[in-house]
Amino acid sequence: MFKNKNILIAQGGGPTNVINMSLVSILEQEKKLGSNVIGSLNGVNGIINNRFTNLNKVSSSDLKLIAQTPGAALGSTRDKPDAKYCFEILEVLKKKKIDKFYYIGGNDSSDSLRIISEYAKDSNFNLQCIHIPKTIDNDLVSNDHTPGFGSAAKYVAQLFSGINYDVKSLPGVYIGVVMGRHAGFLTAASSLLRKTKSDGPHLIYIPEVSFSFDKLLSDIKKCYSKYRRVIVAVSEGIQDDKKKLISQTIKKKSEFDAHGNIQLSGTGSLGDYLSDKIKINLKLSRVRADTLGYPQRSFLGSTSEVDQREAYNIGNFAVKSSNKVNFSFSAGMKERVNLNNNYKIEFKINTLTDVAGKTKVMTKEYYDLKASNITKKFINYAYPLIGKKLIDTKSLI
Repeated sequence: MFKNKNILIAQGGGPTNVINMSLVSILEQEKKLGSNVIGSLNGVNGIINNRFTNLNKVSSSDLKLIAQTPGAALGSTRDKPDAKYCFEILEVLKKKKIDKFYYIGGNDSSDSLRIISEYAKDSNFNLQCIHIPKTIDNDLVSNDHTPGFGSAAKYVAQLFSGINYDVKSLPGVYIGVVMGRHAGFLTAASSLLRKTKSDGPHLIYIPEVSFSFDKLLSDIKKCYSKYRRVIVAVSEGIQDDKKKLISQTIKKKSEFDAHGNIQLSGTGSLGDYLSDKIKINLKLSRVRADTLGYPQRSFLGSTSEVDQREAYNIGNFAVKSSNKVNFSFSAGMKERVNLNNNYKIEFKINTLTDVAGKTKVMTKEYYDLKASNITKKFINYAYPLIGKKLIDTKSLI
């Protein structure tokens, strides 16, 4: 069993609305146990560059504020450590005599922990590596869903609900490009606040299904003739039948991040390209496109109370579990069996190898290929996650 002695916490990857809930819950629990807790500034990058801060000195009042604040309070990083990088991290952890390392992040963060924990075991260094899941993409395997997704889904749902009223006022075609490189969960969330069959988004395109320009144009033509308006939600990661990103085919010069992935969210090129295609081929003049971008991650008005609670509780679960087992692990959420109105989530322990570097995608039962839209099963799955504190237009009348 690992003693609560020297504890390190870091945050990695894209920030979310609730990532600091997990940070605060871990810190509070470890302080109760008398641990010496330090934080790495800017994730694993801060470790190898020796940028640390004493978290025991943070007051209870400040912790309450931090917990309610979007973004990564310790700072994040897009560094994707290779074997050499992870070895350097381990050497720093040895010097600091770290007993437990909590890393709050997505599948790449869990993969870094997997490598570090294996190196520690090989060198007989007593280190417990604990992954705390977070991602707005909801693409971690062995999890029902992931903290961060609920709030991002709420933002996307509310945005498209507002767009629905806008386009009703001034009919035309609207395209919203939503984050999601490999998984379409967040794009699918655009449908969560539809009230009637005529409400948008009328069409949804996700990375899991091959994208066809011909089908897009056919779908829009059919929908426009019916409603005289069309609202479209598109994942930034849509790809053709050869698994090639549509964004990659239209950009003359591609930019890549530290993970070797083509940059998708830093430009509006995909939306512009699709809108031009529609204007030219369907002879429609009023076609507009937006790339939702960073607001999806940390918009102040979209925090889901369900997401907050789960992000906090999974941190507590991780600390308590770390004192019951003597191995490294990833804290997870048990898959729901019964998707009815009695929503309840339970936590579980996943091995790092279960989660590390893997990607969960939407199942076929969540998407109607013929209609280019999502199914009721997805609504039942995702709706409880955005919480009950939603803007109700009826209350404004």
